[in-house]
Amino acid sequence: MTEFPAQPLSPLDGRYRPAVTALGEYLSEAGLNRARVQVEVEWLVYLTEHSMFGSSPLTPAEIEQLRALYLDFGQADIDWLAEKEAVTRHDVKAVEYLVRHRLSELGLDRIAELTHIACTSEDINNLSYALTVSQAVRAIWLPKLRLVLDSLRTKAVDFRAVPMLARTHGQPATPTTMGRELAVTVYRLERIALQIEANEYLGKFSGATGTFAAHVVADPDADWPAISREFVEGLGLDWNPLTTQIESHDWQAELYGKISHANRVLHNLATDMWTYISIGYFRQIPVAGATGSSTMPHKVNPIRFENAEANLELSSAILDSLAATLVTSRLQRDLTDSSAQRNIGVGFGHSLLALDNILGGLGQIDLAEDVLAADLDHNWEVLAEAIQTVIRAEVTAGRSSIEDPYALLKELTRGKRLGQAELVEFVSRLDIGDAAKQRLLELTPATYLGLSDDLVDYLP
Repeated sequence: MTEFPAQPLSPLDGRYRPAVTALGEYLSEAGLNRARVQVEVEWLVYLTEHSMFGSSPLTPAEIEQLRALYLDFGQADIDWLAEKEAVTRHDVKAVEYLVRHRLSELGLDRIAELTHIACTSEDINNLSYALTVSQAVRAIWLPKLRLVLDSLRTKAVDFRAVPMLARTHGQPATPTTMGRELAVTVYRLERIALQIEANEYLGKFSGATGTFAAHVVADPDADWPAISREFVEGLGLDWNPLTTQIESHDWQAELYGKISHANRVLHNLATDMWTYISIGYFRQIPVAGATGSSTMPHKVNPIRFENAEANLELSSAILDSLAATLVTSRLQRDLTDSSAQRNIGVGFGHSLLALDNILGGLGQIDLAEDVLAADLDHNWEVLAEAIQTVIRAEVTAGRSSIEDPYALLKELTRGKRLGQAELVEFVSRLDIGDAAKQRLLELTPATYLGLSDDLVDYLP
């Protein structure tokens, strides 16, 4: 058998790469290493700016050259690190050697010993993960979610007054509008999006066991907690003063829990849209050249929403696992988090792919208002709720003597399909006030919508 050339094992790096490639800028090994170089470089800049350990400030040109090490980080650096790590068997140490090597090339050997000084690997790693994850969320994942929300919001407004038979327990129920139902999903997702936007990205920078021990021995007079805080916050992160060797990852558990929550609301949307398509409420727009079935030429399958379901489930499974795993570390440090965190991009990738599919699915459907109208007209029995409620109000007001209105309507409608004529005849014989009777006689399933249209105005 012919052996294949090296192939991607994950579909995210193969079949679905175009949809998720933007995440690689941050949540790949290369993205992580670039962030590590950034932290190492910014620590050098900080130390020299504050003349720590007897150093002198760098010139603006030298600082610019230093920052170019991560701003211009590219394939040559990726290859250099791969070769070095093959020898060191330690990824962060390889980054340290890269920085030292570049310092020598820049003629900055005088600050070489400041590279990685007073740092444990986790001081670099935790800040790098916080930087890359925050950038991926803010630059890639949230904007894609916002596009889905914009599409849903537009449809909610456009369909706000389009009557639709509701289905509770899968059975005909009090009508609503398609727009209001989509607005419910927008409201749910908007709340979660705001929580994600407000999530903290914590960082620690306090040495091998979080005690600043080496720092104090090297410079007893420095205010190390203040220095640590200023450095971490200078990177745009939130400072965590109390940790072991590692930052405790609680912010990650919180974030991944929120992303997973959003995934599940999106999954609910995907299953509902699939169902609406199945019963004909939405017509799918055929894509030129596309095939729905290998044997049934007529098929236009809701594959976008089906694909989204699967990927949302995979994403939540990974993110839930990360949230559970990362909050535990034996004593002052173990390496379970190191292996686990390498899958952050996979969790986000499946979610991003799902968002892309949902967005595509929403763009390939048309509302079949005629089908919605016909469905309403075949289910006049849903007015039973309105009728029995009006009777009860009339009894309370002394304008009716009907006993047990609910039982009366239950006997008339439960498990039965009634038409307009039967309901009109029934209402006409009711012992209620004329005004109430007239309201009921004018009511149809398509107008029994309560405040559905107005409720869309509560869209955030």
